[in-house]
Amino acid sequence: MIRTLTLLAASATLSLGLVSVATAAEAAPAKTYSNCTKLNKDYKHGVGRSGAKDKTSGTPVKTFTRNTKVYQLNKKSDRDKDGIACEKK
Repeated sequence: MIRTLTLLAASATLSLGLVSVATAAEAAPAKTYSNCTKLNKDYKHGVGRSGAKDKTSGTPVKTFTRNTKVYQLNKKSDRDKDGIACEKK
C-alpha cells in the first residue's frame, strides 16, 4: 500500500514537471499586426498555418512559426498565398 502511494505521488510530481514551456511568441495571445516589420519582431521568420510550405524558386523558408490562429489573423500579409505570412530567411 505504501509503495502504491509512493508511486502515485512520484508520478503526479513528474507529470507536473512535464508541462511544456512555450516561447514568448507562442505564449503571447494571438493578435493582428499592422505590417510585417511588427509581426517579424515577434515571429522572426514569419508565421504560417499548420502544414504550410514556402513557395519559392530559391531555398524555401522552413523556420517560420506554425500557428494557425495567428496566421488567420494576419493572412492579409501573405502576399504569395502559400500559407505563411511575412516569411523571411
